[in-house]
Amino acid sequence: MLNNIGLPGLLLIAVVVLVLFGRGKISSLMGEVGKGITAFKKGVDDGKAEIEDSMAEARDVTPENEKDKA
Repeated sequence: MLNNIGLPGLLLIAVVVLVLFGRGKISSLMGEVGKGITAFKKGVDDGKAEIEDSMAEARDVTPENEKDKA
């Protein structure tokens, strides 16, 4: 159903949304979407860093007694 919309259909939808919500409301909404995407990317990067840190700690298999002697 959605694969036959085409460019004219998308333009019509965009015009209807612009008329219904107004330019100011749409621009503020897009700003919030941008902030959400940025926060999501930051969360993914933080998660990757945390996983890499835990993997690095797991690779360190030196017994505790050997660490104290060194």
